[in-house]
Amino acid sequence: MSYCLNPICSTPENLSHSDICQTCGFALRLKNRYRAIQAIGRGGFGRTLLAVDEAQPLKPRCVIKQFLPQSENLTNTEKASDLFKEEVLRLREVGKHPNIPDLFGYCRQDGYQYLIQEFIDGRDLAQELTEDGAFSELKIRQLLEELLPVVQFIHDCHIIHRDIKPANIIRRQSDQSLFLVDLGAAKQTTGTALAQTGTVIGSAEYVSPEQARGKAVFASDIYSLGATCIHLLTGMSPFDLYNSHEGQWVWQEYLPQLVSGSLASVLNKMLRDATSKRYASATQVLAGISFWESYDVTASWL
Repeated sequence: MSYCLNPICSTPENLSHSDICQTCGFALRLKNRYRAIQAIGRGGFGRTLLAVDEAQPLKPRCVIKQFLPQSENLTNTEKASDLFKEEVLRLREVGKHPNIPDLFGYCRQDGYQYLIQEFIDGRDLAQELTEDGAFSELKIRQLLEELLPVVQFIHDCHIIHRDIKPANIIRRQSDQSLFLVDLGAAKQTTGTALAQTGTVIGSAEYVSPEQARGKAVFASDIYSLGATCIHLLTGMSPFDLYNSHEGQWVWQEYLPQLVSGSLASVLNKMLRDATSKRYASATQVLAGISFWESYDVTASWL
């Protein structure tokens, strides 16, 4: 099947060999190469389509991201367009990491902007949580040990992701590797950009206090990853795991199975409100995990 790229097409499904949509007349191939076959997602900036690369002999699958801002406000639309263009630049820089999808191309066609990326065949962690239930401590430790180096790589490129959450982490089916996706909200931190108050972006459940005020820093991604972990451990929204009256996290009260004191200590430090008391980098979190693991071993001999 061919899926029409026109977002307002009333009948987007077409025959697989067609070049022109039979309903609206839109070209069915992007850059005369990438053919969309299915719509697979929709967000605030646009929609995502599963596609095939017909220029390759085996016609491998890929992803087309089409810029379609939902806001009718001109200023917001222009801001969203800028973010979409910036994502292209960021992906060119960080997409060479083995756990970040490759960027294949960017283009304009029929009045729309498009980004073409590597397709990661698997489930995101939000789907995994829904289908398989709450994560074990072992799965959370594996997640941290695999994903923290990816976060550090992004930070070393002077980029803050700003939208780390279960839905933006995909586990590839073939080898169970984790991929960090969707850099549409990411922010460059070069020059004076880090000191400036920016647009408040991110998913509210996972956003740190400083990011909610438009002052995201590297440690903001650490907070979001910590919030992601307690969500996966409990199956509950981080909103429901924080006692706002007491100003403290209560996630350990809602665990379906207990976790070690070492993991709890690491997660609680990742989730500190004050950045001065939080881990400042992904490397520090990894060091904290190693320290507490060695502490557990030492304590077991006492």
